[in-house]
Amino acid sequence: MDDQLMILLTLFGSTLLIGLGIGTILSKFHLPYIWRHKVNKKSKHHGGELVAEVLHSHGIQHIFTLPGGHISPILVAAEKLGIRIVDTRHEASTVFAADAVARMSGTVGVAAVTAGPGLTNTITAVKNAQMAESPVLLIGGAAATILKGRGALQDIDQMSLFKPLCKYCATVTSVRDIVAVVREALQAAQSGTPGPVFIEFPIDVLYPYAMVSKEMGMKSDSKSFTQKIINWYLDNYLNNLFAGAWEPQDTKPLKISIPFASVDIVNQCVELVSRSKKPVILVGSQATLPPTPVEDLRRSLETLGIPCFLGGMSRGLLGPKSTIQMRQRRRDALKEADLIILAGAVCDFRLSYGRGMGRKAKIIAVNRNKEQLYKNADMFWKPTVAVLGDVGTFMRDLAAGLTGHQCDVEWISSLRERDEGKEVINKKMAEEIPEMHLNPMKVFNELEELLPPDAILVADGGDFVATAAYILRPRGPLMWLDPGAFGTLGVGGGFALGAKLCRPESQVWIIYGDGSLGYSLSEFDTYTRHKTPVIALVGNDAGWTQIAREQVPMFGSSVACDLAYCDYHKAVEGLGARGILLGRNDSIPEKLREAQKIHDDDGLPVLVNVLIGKTKFREGSISV
Repeated sequence: MDDQLMILLTLFGSTLLIGLGIGTILSKFHLPYIWRHKVNKKSKHHGGELVAEVLHSHGIQHIFTLPGGHISPILVAAEKLGIRIVDTRHEASTVFAADAVARMSGTVGVAAVTAGPGLTNTITAVKNAQMAESPVLLIGGAAATILKGRGALQDIDQMSLFKPLCKYCATVTSVRDIVAVVREALQAAQSGTPGPVFIEFPIDVLYPYAMVSKEMGMKSDSKSFTQKIINWYLDNYLNNLFAGAWEPQDTKPLKISIPFASVDIVNQCVELVSRSKKPVILVGSQATLPPTPVEDLRRSLETLGIPCFLGGMSRGLLGPKSTIQMRQRRRDALKEADLIILAGAVCDFRLSYGRGMGRKAKIIAVNRNKEQLYKNADMFWKPTVAVLGDVGTFMRDLAAGLTGHQCDVEWISSLRERDEGKEVINKKMAEEIPEMHLNPMKVFNELEELLPPDAILVADGGDFVATAAYILRPRGPLMWLDPGAFGTLGVGGGFALGAKLCRPESQVWIIYGDGSLGYSLSEFDTYTRHKTPVIALVGNDAGWTQIAREQVPMFGSSVACDLAYCDYHKAVEGLGARGILLGRNDSIPEKLREAQKIHDDDGLPVLVNVLIGKTKFREGSISV
């Protein structure tokens, strides 16, 4: 038996040769469908065009990618429709950039990478998007359907990798299915609790018929009986693949499903708030999701007048100098409060799993995700009212129901006095001089004075970034980007890229630790090539300080925590950017203004390598 017949038996099983029935063959190739829909074998159209048309109809403006032959048709077609293709230096950065676009624009961020290692390189970023509840579409290439499991280039079981991470996963098996699958994926990404979705495109559904046919190895002039049978099989396979491919289809967005709180639930919460004397609101990232605009949410919180602690994407929601935003001593406020509203905030490690809330406090928990809504409620806390619905809309309705209500002035004053007292202490600590290099708190105090009203802050690091979170004040809504609950290092390069494309006129500052910078240093080449200047501020203390803070006192060793005072400012110059060294004898404001001038006047990315020393500001903090 020759090799071709062996291939035939493998592909066809025993269906044809043993004669188990023509019905099975018809089902295998969808032959009735093929007979009704003729295939234009000379058409130069390809599946990538259909993908691009759907994305364009949904208002997608950017696709982030690291190219590969599996996905080339999508990239070329999208560019022809005016979608900007932005190629990065690592696949993780494509998803991080798409994540940033999703958060800041209220649309779906799109990343496209090639099969196999291209996709596996995105896994951490996709998990980060899942936990941050960001609507991201990941497009992945794949081996031709007929060759799956046969040792094709970069062929692995990709679906099993992404099903635990994504709300929706699909493999496209015919060109005519592309439009429907992409529309469904985009709908799923934004419905309910937003999150990442994944579509796998086998290479044969993206390329033109003639090219796919040629690569399949069909030999029309062969007289071999075996080859004729193989040709019959492959011809029907191709006809099924392309039948009905170019018939008109609706590419417009499908209706998004979002849960909303009932009027009765809102009224119940209005009653609870009206009776409270010491209420507090904890606002999480989910509050900033569409459909309620962030400016409407801001007005609602100001109308309520209840003290707020902001976290995640909600940082900056109330501006830099709000009278109701509290930034310090949250733990004390939660213990004393008689009513706590968890407006998208989750009782995970960030809230000590719910243990820090007063036992007598009434708790209103609002979340689109039922699992997050009741997180640890069986152990350390219990919601008085659990609201499964959109956070922003609920807060708007709650404020409307409490028109004229005023929060106790003494309660607000006591929290404000506490807040200001802590900040006075922090400012004093910022003036302390370390044994060597600069005080990081001093650097951030100076930066705080120089940040323009439209500045966007991207947080990527441990100890240095945690210090920044206490001092820097985001200027407005959607102007702070951090990884979220997953605590991922390496988000900076992609986040800043996505942020700059969404707000090209704004200064985008990446606050890097020297450890986290190593993950995306090469993206300065991306910023240069795509003319997307950003400013990076790197806290260079030659170590993984967040880890060393607990490891050294506990175990007496800094093993694996030591780095070097690298010349990061010189490294970025080799990638086309500008570099600035900021040391002890330099004027901090002058160096920071120099970075801003390079960004604003020269239109170039710039990195400020800040040599920092040790402080006691975060002494005793732990990394788990």
